[in-house]
Amino acid sequence: MDIDIIIEPNVTPAELAEIAVAAEKMGVRALWASNYHSNWDPFVSLVPAAMATSKIILGALAVCPWEMHPLKMANALLSLNEVANGRAMIAVGGGGALIGALGWRARAGGPIWPGKHPTKGTRMPDRRVLGVREALEILKLARSGEVCMGYEAGIFDVTRPFQMDWATHDGPLLYSCSSGPMMIRMGGQYADGIQLSDYTPDMMPLAMENLAVGFSKRDDKPTDFRVGNFWAFHINEDREASYWEGRRELYVRGGIVGREREQIEKFCHDEAEANLVMDSVMDFRKTFLMKQGHINNIPDELANRLVDGMASAGDISNIDREIERYKTFASSGLTELALRFHNNPWDSLKIVGEHVLPALR
Repeated sequence: MDIDIIIEPNVTPAELAEIAVAAEKMGVRALWASNYHSNWDPFVSLVPAAMATSKIILGALAVCPWEMHPLKMANALLSLNEVANGRAMIAVGGGGALIGALGWRARAGGPIWPGKHPTKGTRMPDRRVLGVREALEILKLARSGEVCMGYEAGIFDVTRPFQMDWATHDGPLLYSCSSGPMMIRMGGQYADGIQLSDYTPDMMPLAMENLAVGFSKRDDKPTDFRVGNFWAFHINEDREASYWEGRRELYVRGGIVGREREQIEKFCHDEAEANLVMDSVMDFRKTFLMKQGHINNIPDELANRLVDGMASAGDISNIDREIERYKTFASSGLTELALRFHNNPWDSLKIVGEHVLPALR
């Protein structure tokens, strides 16, 4: 199993290039630049990294077709791929906070950002699995380098002929951000790889079953289909600082933001604790938005258990435990684990280079 890294979106393009150079020397497979609504553009940010490196794969994660039409995704992605000599990639998702920032509102009963009226704006896109599939199909047509007379489908159309005739290199790799069963199946059928999010090892067997269903429907059968998983990495030398960071980020872990009680219960001692977590989602959100490290109504001990269950946290004494978890991921079918760095990317990269990569080779 390879190791990828995911970098905070507020890292400047110049520093991103420095991190990419260091990661390449260590043997990191790929670097993902996060795509957020109020930070650096990931495609532009990766250009200096592409020019400073020669092996590491560089990608934007995650890009939604409702924020950026797939044809413009192709323009940006293939431009980066040209600069990177065939080392670009993209992870296409069906939503996320960015489209919320663009005015899409949550479905009935879903989460509402503080200060946002629940009936204002357009509700989240329908047929998101189909929309991501169409985006992947348009990206495939674009990377072929052949003349395409257009694309007409259910959601995204291209009404003029197009040819990305500057695409002189291999790639780019096309991932789908797939966590739900239908999105996993779709990714298995249409993408070059899937990127799961916050999957714990016990969730992998069902994911692989759904992936196999989609993969069986492919016209082609690639021998190097990629299966990745977004995984928060908070380990550093200061144990309390690590858990402070982990508690701050709990809201965006899959079980919390998705209100997945079954996932949360695994880390709770009893039903009362699970009820407390499920009833306190707004407190998790406030902690995340305010960049705090303590969650109202949630004891730190309980919050730390949630962090340990859905992320890597603690000090160096915890690294062996995490490496065993990573090995379990590898045996479950992951081809790469994408470690998401936070406050101190250089410290995290150092730990990964000294401890994680040697243990997985």
